[in-house]
Amino acid sequence: MPPLASSGSFLITPNVGLMIWTLLLFVISMYILAKLAFPRISEALDRRQKAIDDSIDVAERTRRDADELLAQYRERLKEARQQAEDIVQRARHAAEVRERDAQAESQTRREQMMEQTRREIEAETRRAIDEIRREVADLTVLATEKVTRKTLTADDQRRLVQDALSELDFSALSPGGQN
Repeated sequence: MPPLASSGSFLITPNVGLMIWTLLLFVISMYILAKLAFPRISEALDRRQKAIDDSIDVAERTRRDADELLAQYRERLKEARQQAEDIVQRARHAAEVRERDAQAESQTRREQMMEQTRREIEAETRRAIDEIRREVADLTVLATEKVTRKTLTADDQRRLVQDALSELDFSALSPGGQN
C-alpha cells in the first residue's frame, strides 16, 4: 500500500480521520453560513420577492386604471358621436326649415311682383286709353270744324266729344272690360 500513498490516492481511499475532519468542517461552515450569510441571502430574496409583488400590484392597478380610462374614453366617444349625430339632425332640420322659408318667401315675392306688374299694366292701359280719348276728342273737334267750316264753342265741343266717345268701344282695351 505504500506505493498508493505516494501516488496521491490517499484522497480516494476512505480514511475515517479525514472523513471526520471533513464532516466537522462542513458542519462549522454550515453553521457560519446559517448565522451570517443565509439570513442576508434570505433577506435579499424577501426584498426581491416584495419588490416583485409590489410591481405586480402596481401593474394590476395600472391595468385596472387603464381599463377604467378606456371605458370612460369609449363612453365619451359614444356621447360625442351622439352629439355629432344630434348636431347633424338639427342642421338638416334647420336647412329644411330654411329651404321652406326661402320657397315661401320666393313665392310671396313673385306674387308681389306679379301684382305690381298687373297694377303697372293697368295704370299704363288707363293712361293709354285716356290718351286715345284725348286724341279722339281732338280729332273729332278738328274733323267737325273742317266739315262745318266754323269754330265750335266749348259747349258744342264737349257735346260732340261725348257723343263720339260714347260711340267708341274702349272695353276691349281696358283690363277686365272696364272703361
